[in-house]
Amino acid sequence: MDFPDLLDDFLRYVRVDTRSDEESEDFPSTAKQFDLARLLEKELIQLSLDDVRVDRWGYVFATLKTNQTEPQPTIALIAHLDTSPDVSGENVNPQVWKDYDGRDLILPRGDNVVLRTADDGYLGEKIGATLITSDGATLLGADDKAGIAEIINAVKYLNAHPEIPRPHVRLVFTPDEEVGRGTEKLNLDEVGADCAYTLDGEKLGEVEDETFCADSVDITVTGVNVHPGYAKGKLINAVKIAADILNRFPADAMSPETTEKREGYVHPHHIEGGVEKTVLKVLVRDFLEDGLKEKEDFIRDIVETAGKRYPGATIDMKVKESYRNMKLVLDQHPETVQKALRAVEMAGVKPRKNIIRGGTDGARLSFMGLPTPNIFTGGTNFHSRKEWITLEDMQKAAEVIVHLMTLWVR
Repeated sequence: MDFPDLLDDFLRYVRVDTRSDEESEDFPSTAKQFDLARLLEKELIQLSLDDVRVDRWGYVFATLKTNQTEPQPTIALIAHLDTSPDVSGENVNPQVWKDYDGRDLILPRGDNVVLRTADDGYLGEKIGATLITSDGATLLGADDKAGIAEIINAVKYLNAHPEIPRPHVRLVFTPDEEVGRGTEKLNLDEVGADCAYTLDGEKLGEVEDETFCADSVDITVTGVNVHPGYAKGKLINAVKIAADILNRFPADAMSPETTEKREGYVHPHHIEGGVEKTVLKVLVRDFLEDGLKEKEDFIRDIVETAGKRYPGATIDMKVKESYRNMKLVLDQHPETVQKALRAVEMAGVKPRKNIIRGGTDGARLSFMGLPTPNIFTGGTNFHSRKEWITLEDMQKAAEVIVHLMTLWVR
């Protein structure tokens, strides 16, 4: 299959800064996500799709109607507009490296940002491919603008080839996925789909039907602040208490940097405050809800012990549910995953069913009632200035979408 616009579309999308903001209370969290939403709206209208619109929350909708006379299901294809707040997405300057020969790639504006096959065995598998990176000063934004480009180019192909049978195809591009709010304002009646697929995965051939179960924990320490010159017996330092709590988290286990595969973790990722009040934020992850509870009980024991050690302080722990393992839902709809794996095979790629050590919009959508596995985009090193993707893998992802749509035709 030929997708002649895929590279140009992708390069155009990544140049639009759509970085989200986890501290913002607005929705979407950054107004600049509308810049890409409006751009996509214009392009989808030019493709003569139906029901094209951007709603007030920044969701982009469009429909490619079936070309069959018999009633057909509606299958949604979903990708997210925003990029990670962890790394700058401003003035992304994509670099295209044709016929990659395996050499070390020194990104021109990075502070010693180098891609090496010695460090990244997967990169070594891409000899001869067209590699796309940032210039090293920013992330690339393949997460998830590659997914957007692949969906749009698959729809272009289906539109240009009416001889290929298809169901109703619903396009949904969401804001704020990177800050865990991608489905917060999404109405499933507006999506109107029987099932969905997120194009938000990584390596070639991967189809993902499991995510972490995820919660967030806020530990708020309230101390007593008095003038330090006259503080003896009076001052209770919330910063020191929070540091003591943090120091009791294991350094060599149960953390992102020490776990892999199906191992969960607790991840203190943000601390802010002063003597009177300090807040410590912790991510809790496990593939099983029982494992999630065990880790939260572990944190609670640390907090309760600190409360006894510092009786003059107030230490409050709040747990907030983020998402749950979508496999609990997808196991009730096995055809959604089976068809995705078959579509990968039809594209001439070996399918690999995989787990996500993270979450996607699909996790929440599945529990909202819309079964939503995740399909690869071809990118890797997401949320990093070392993020990269190959054009060839993006083309395969677009081809998988085309095959997948044919499999849903009744």
